[in-house]
Amino acid sequence: MKARETKWVLCLLITALILPMQGVAAGSAGDAQTVNAPPAIAPEIGDYGIEIKSGEDLYRPEPEIPDVSAYSRDAVEARLASRPDTPPNVTVERIGDVSALGDFVDEGRAREWVIRQFSHPQAILINRGKVTLDDVYRQVNDQRYMERTDDGTYIIRLPLAVRQDATLVMRDQTLRLSEERGAFIANDGWLFAIDSKIVGWREEADGPATFQEEGSFRPFYVGWGGSENFILGTTMANLGYLQSKSYGFTVAQYSEYDNAKLKRKAPHAWLIDSTFEDLYYGFYCYEAEDVAIVNNVYRDNIVYGIDPHDYSSGLIIANNEVYGTREKHGIIISREVNNSWIVGNRSYNNGLSGIVLDRQSSNNVVANNVSYDNQGDGIGLYESPDNLLWGNRVMNNLRNGIRVRNSSNVDVYHNVAVLNGTWGIYGQLKDLSATDRNFKEDFYDYEVSMRVVGGELVSNASGPLSTDNPAYIALYDVGMRFPRSEVGIHFEGVLGKYQMQIFDALRNQSRAVFIEPSAVVSGQVTQAEN
Repeated sequence: MKARETKWVLCLLITALILPMQGVAAGSAGDAQTVNAPPAIAPEIGDYGIEIKSGEDLYRPEPEIPDVSAYSRDAVEARLASRPDTPPNVTVERIGDVSALGDFVDEGRAREWVIRQFSHPQAILINRGKVTLDDVYRQVNDQRYMERTDDGTYIIRLPLAVRQDATLVMRDQTLRLSEERGAFIANDGWLFAIDSKIVGWREEADGPATFQEEGSFRPFYVGWGGSENFILGTTMANLGYLQSKSYGFTVAQYSEYDNAKLKRKAPHAWLIDSTFEDLYYGFYCYEAEDVAIVNNVYRDNIVYGIDPHDYSSGLIIANNEVYGTREKHGIIISREVNNSWIVGNRSYNNGLSGIVLDRQSSNNVVANNVSYDNQGDGIGLYESPDNLLWGNRVMNNLRNGIRVRNSSNVDVYHNVAVLNGTWGIYGQLKDLSATDRNFKEDFYDYEVSMRVVGGELVSNASGPLSTDNPAYIALYDVGMRFPRSEVGIHFEGVLGKYQMQIFDALRNQSRAVFIEPSAVVSGQVTQAEN
């Protein structure tokens, strides 16, 4: 049997031993010259104290998770039925003063379309009505701009914009976006893609516009502020490149300057039962709300699989399969993406980590996910306090099972970390002042603190658990079996100092351990009463 197969057999055996898991236990760019305040000096190991007492203070109920059955085919069809059935109005015009296209002709970007169209840039504008691709084709009525093949596939050779009061409906159709002619979709109104395909297309090769390099134009999709975007049972492929709002599939609020005039609400999107492949970013959003990403497949995307960003909130990322991301993370939320749920996903074989919370993303629930075979951590929290990790399984990741970096008040409840390349759980203090981070926008506290309750930390290469000098750490009912080290299960740092007391409390007494700086805990070891 090959070594990899042997490792997976061991993983399965260990997982079988510890699952089903126990129920609820009782008891970026910017001003590089702006620098953060120097980090506080972390306490020496000797400055800590330990308390051993009942675990009842660590009890918390299972988190409430939204019912994703609300995001269904029937619900999408109901939204579509609610749109007024008014006559279609489609024109081909110079891009001019069209809000949905403004970002792509400002700051020199218009040159891209002048070169590709050989003239002043034009676009297909869906101005009013509930419009199908057949309607668009009839009203454009020009093979130079839109063509239909014998099998009913459409190809467009201009940007296509859905204006604010219009609705575009695709059902059981294939739409190809010409790479050579600079086609893309910009939705400023309502768009429904149901059981369809939207594909970046390389006409010269008569094939998909597969990724070549980050700066090379590829068609893309963007839904702007106030837009409603519904993707159901649809494949989106071969889209996106490294340009603002051109990443692949994007929903984004207008800039603060533009929205002072436009006064649009946050964009919304439901992505359900669909497939996203070979996109530069499989999903990206900016200041979005009411986003549901449910039951999709994200495979072989370039930089990120799912990447909600910048001040988005109330997101549901549930029951997706995310794998094969080439460069970075399978799922990442970054820069104050708050009050959201990442639940029931499988994220594996990604270029870095499976799931990441980044840059002050707080009050999120990461629950019941499986993250394995990633080249980074299974789950990483970077500068993101006040989050809950519940019931996740992280297995065979190259680095840590769970990493908590510069993040405080993190609850790690009933998680299983098996066969990871370093620690099962790693609490890390890291000084970022030498980086190019904008610390006015991306501030952080040089602090780690967490409560680890329930679950199993099994056969991880460096050991079950390690943390740099924490503001506090609490442990209760944590299983730590099958050490891979010849020296057995061991801790380092402040945990190493109290290793025997920790093991005795957890294994022999079934009590909780609280370790804090000695200014908080009086005395080195206290056996507290019930």
